[in-house]
Amino acid sequence: MPWKENGPVFERIRFIDDYLSGFYTISELAVMYSVSRKTLYKWLTRHDRDGIRGLDDRSRAPVRRLCVEDDVRAEIVKFRKRFPFMGPRKIVARLGELHPDIAWPAPSTVGDLLKREGLIRSRRRHRAPVHPLRSLPKPAAPNDVMTIDFKGQFLLGNHFYCYPLTIVDAFSRYIFACEALLSTEYEPTRRIFERVFRTYGLPRVILSDNGSPFGSPGLGRLSRLSVWWIRLGIAVQRIVPGHPEQNGAHERMHRTLKAQTTRPPAKTTSAQQRRFDSFVQEFNDERPHEALGQRRPSTIYSPSSRPYPEELPPLHYPGHFEIRRVDNAGQIKWKDQPIFLSHTLRHETVGFEEIDDGVWSLHFGPVLLARFDSRANASSIESASPPAPC
Repeated sequence: MPWKENGPVFERIRFIDDYLSGFYTISELAVMYSVSRKTLYKWLTRHDRDGIRGLDDRSRAPVRRLCVEDDVRAEIVKFRKRFPFMGPRKIVARLGELHPDIAWPAPSTVGDLLKREGLIRSRRRHRAPVHPLRSLPKPAAPNDVMTIDFKGQFLLGNHFYCYPLTIVDAFSRYIFACEALLSTEYEPTRRIFERVFRTYGLPRVILSDNGSPFGSPGLGRLSRLSVWWIRLGIAVQRIVPGHPEQNGAHERMHRTLKAQTTRPPAKTTSAQQRRFDSFVQEFNDERPHEALGQRRPSTIYSPSSRPYPEELPPLHYPGHFEIRRVDNAGQIKWKDQPIFLSHTLRHETVGFEEIDDGVWSLHFGPVLLARFDSRANASSIESASPPAPC
C-alpha cells in the first residue's frame, strides 16, 4: 500500500521534490509511489494552489451542510419522542402529511439530527435472507391475503402466560386484531376471527404456519379452524415448515410489536391488551410504511366485499363424485367397510373422484386431501403428499 512507511504527508512532500527535480515523468513517479497518475496530479494542483499546506489531510465532511431551523428541529425531536420507534423516513413522511406547508429536511439529515440528540442508536445492518424455495404469490389488493400468527407466548407480571394472536391484511399491512389470549385453543381463537370477519368481511386467502390451532398433523394438515375457513369459501395456504421468512412482513411486525409492548410485559392480561390496542392504533393510523411508499395502512385498506355469513354454505361436488358423510368417529363407509379419515372432518361431507381403475382422489370441498386405492383394503387414508392449495 502507498504512503504507509513514513506517513502520507511525508510521502507527498517527497513526491513534489522528485517531480521538481526534473529527473522523472509523472508515469514513472506513479509506478515509484504505487498510486495513479490522477492522484499525483491532484497533489500537484493542491501544491500549486496552497503550497506545502495543500499536502495536509483534509476533512472528509461535506463542504455544504444543511442547516435545520430551530423550530423545525424542535418539531422533529418532539415527534420522535412521541413515537420513539419511527425512523427518519417515517418521521419525514408523516410530518409531511401533518404539516405540508413546511419544507422538511431529507431523512438522512433527520437521522443525523436525531443521532446528535441521542434519540437514535446505530445498529448493525443484516443482509435480508434469500429463501431457497418458491416464494408465495404476493397480494394485489386489500383482502387478497390475510396473514395470521401467534407471536411467541411470554409470562406476564401475574405469572400467567399471554399468547398474542395477530391478524393482518398482507397488502395494506393493516392490523385487524392483536389479542392477548390465555391459550391457543380453538374456541377463543375462533371468536376473534368471527369478530374480524363480521367487521371487515372475508379474505380470499388465509396464510398461516403449520402449528396449532391453524394446522394439525392429521389428514391434509386440516384443523377445526381450517375446516371452518374452507367452509366459508376461504382458500388456505401454509408456509413451508421451518421457514417463517415466507411470512416475512408479519414476522417483522412481530419484532416491532415485541419491542414496543412487551419489554417489560404488563402485570395483567387486560393491561397488556391496552398496550396492544395502542400499538394497533399507532401502526394503522400513524406509522408510515416504506413498503407502502411511506403511506399508512389505514389510507390503503378497505373492507372486503364478501360479507361474513351467519350460516355456513353447503359444500358442492360435481355429479360424478362419490359423496360420503364423515361420522362422529371421523370415519366413512366404503363398500360397507369403515375407513378412518380424520377427527377434524366429523359431520362433514367429502367427495371421491375416480381417476384410474380403483384409484380415487379424496376431496374436501375444493381441497385435494389424498389418493385412495380401493383395492388396498386399507382401514385408513393417509396423505400421499401435501394438500394442493385451495
